[in-house]
Amino acid sequence: MMVTFREESEDFQRLDWALLQNGAITLYLRPEFLEEDVKWLRAHGYRVDSFDCSAWSSETDMHQALSTGLDFPDYYGRNLDAFNDCISEIEIPEESGRVLILRRYDSFSAKFPKAAWGILDIIEHNSRRLLLFGHRLLALVQSDDPTISFAAVGARPPIWNRREWLNKNRGL
Repeated sequence: MMVTFREESEDFQRLDWALLQNGAITLYLRPEFLEEDVKWLRAHGYRVDSFDCSAWSSETDMHQALSTGLDFPDYYGRNLDAFNDCISEIEIPEESGRVLILRRYDSFSAKFPKAAWGILDIIEHNSRRLLLFGHRLLALVQSDDPTISFAAVGARPPIWNRREWLNKNRGL
């Protein structure tokens, strides 16, 4: 299992710490900055999966590319729920992590904004969950549009504790 970052060490200067400190999704405009970071991650043992999202002319194309590129099982349902299920079980190297590179994401997001946001939301949510088990999942999202933005991803509402989760247990 991956060792956690340590405050007393120089870990806070590592690129992976910098990328994860505010969430699992990081946006890039300039390809050279993205390539520099990908080079560092590869040198530190991260498994990198790269996708050219400008080739996705439909949500079906997106699901096909992700399914093939991430080696999803044959029963992958090609919808966001199925993506969530499969990404939650993705293989992640124990000593490093896994990085999904989404190049030209703006071209896909312009045509399919809900699906584009959904993919990022699912990655963010699963990254947080996987971190609890010492596994690092990141997404580096390159856009040719310098104004691209997304609503918050991975947001979690406060939930009731396990003993009061049911309404009846709270007198309702």
